Amino acid sequence: MSLPRPLEGIRVLEIASMIFGPLAGQYLGDMGADVIKLEPPEGDLTRSIGPRRSPRMGSFFLTSNRNKRSIVVDLKMTEGKEILQSLASKTDVLLHSMRTPAANRLGLDYASLSQQHQRLIYCHVAGYGDDGLYAGRPAYDDIIQAASG
Repeated sequence: MSLPRPLEGIRVLEIASMIFGPLAGQYLGDMGADVIKLEPPEGDLTRSIGPRRSPRMGSFFLTSNRNKRSIVVDLKMTEGKEILQSLASKTDVLLHSMRTPAANRLGLDYASLSQQHQRLIYCHVAGYGDDGLYAGRPAYDDIIQAASG
């Protein structure tokens, strides 16, 4: 008999690519959360990173997306936005790594989502955040490491 994991019963909706967003989702999944990854129609950018036996199933993608389910959703289309709202209504945590202007255009901003889903925990991961000298700049792990020395 295995012990229950601390996040069993928690559902996470992940809309993230590259490194820190997917890794955060991976850690939540490792702790028992039900993580659902939304991918754009063209697939996650990391599907082609690293060695692979199958096309679009690179080793980095497989490693950082373990313990997740995934669904292809085009958030630019009306149907995709409806799917997002339906999933958000059944979700405890929304995790995304989009820059704020893009999230706002897609209705993924905190103000929009929290009105309809008051219990939703909103987690936006960003390299430089929304305030300060570098606010809104695109970034991922390697860029932050280089910038910090």
